[in-house]
Amino acid sequence: MARVLVTMAAIIGTVLAAEFECPRESGFYAHATSCDKYWKCEEGEATLQLCGNGLAFDDTDAKNARENCDYSYNINCGQRTEMEPAIGARNCPRLYGVFPDPAKCDVFWSCWNGEASRYQCAPGLAWSRESRVCTWADQVTECKQEEVSDGFQCPEAAEIAPGAFARIAHPDDCRKYYVCMNSNAREYGCPIGTVFKIGDDEISGFCTDPEEVAGCEDYYGDLDVKALKNSELQAGLSEAKPKKAKKPKTRKPEPVVEEETAEEQ
Repeated sequence: MARVLVTMAAIIGTVLAAEFECPRESGFYAHATSCDKYWKCEEGEATLQLCGNGLAFDDTDAKNARENCDYSYNINCGQRTEMEPAIGARNCPRLYGVFPDPAKCDVFWSCWNGEASRYQCAPGLAWSRESRVCTWADQVTECKQEEVSDGFQCPEAAEIAPGAFARIAHPDDCRKYYVCMNSNAREYGCPIGTVFKIGDDEISGFCTDPEEVAGCEDYYGDLDVKALKNSELQAGLSEAKPKKAKKPKTRKPEPVVEEETAEEQ
C-alpha cells in the first residue's frame, strides 16, 4: 500500500512549561509514553496535541519541523505504547484506518473521521490483514475455500503435471475462468470484449473473440465492444497520467486495490 502521510491533530489543552520544556522555540515532539499524542512548541510554549483516533504521531523527522499523524500501523511507536481508547463507528473499529469486513474476506473499509468507504478486491483476491493489500485469496488465512472461488473445486492433482497449472472455464460466465495450482483455485477474467475458450485437453485455454466460442457468441449482447475497449483503454491511460494539484495540508490516504467499488453509506 502506498504510504501517504497526513496531518490530523486536535488541541486538547495548554499545559504549563514545567510539564514539557521545549527544546527549541518551535517544533513538534513525540510524547514520552503515548503514541498518538505529541507536543507542539510555539515561541517556547508547549501545547499537548492528539492525533485522530486510529492515527499516531510520526516522530521520524530529525529536525522536528513536521507535524504529522499517520495510520497507527504505519508508525513504529517503540516505547510510546499508550494509545487513546478506540472510538468506533459503523464498519470502523477506530475513526481512522483501513479495516477488513468481518463477513466477506474480499471487502474492506477505509475510514476517515468515522465515515466508511467500502472497497472490494478483484475476483480471486482477498484483503490481507497483514500486508493491507488485496492478494490471492488462498494466501489469506481468514478466507475459507468456498469464499475464495465460490466453492469451485480444482481437478485432482493427478490430472495436472507437478509444478504446472490448469485453466478451467467458469461454469456460468463465459468471460471468467479459474487457474488451478496445487489444488488452489484462483479466479481470473478475460479482457473486456473477449471470452475464455477451453483448450483441447480441457485443462488449458485462452481468451479470444466471442464468435470463436460456441455458446458465447452473444455474451456482450448489443453492447458496442469496440467502444468498451476504447473506454477501458482511455481509463487506464488517464489513471497512468500524473495529475498536477496543490498539495493540501491534510489528505485522506487512499487504499490501493486492483479493482474497487465505493458505495454510499
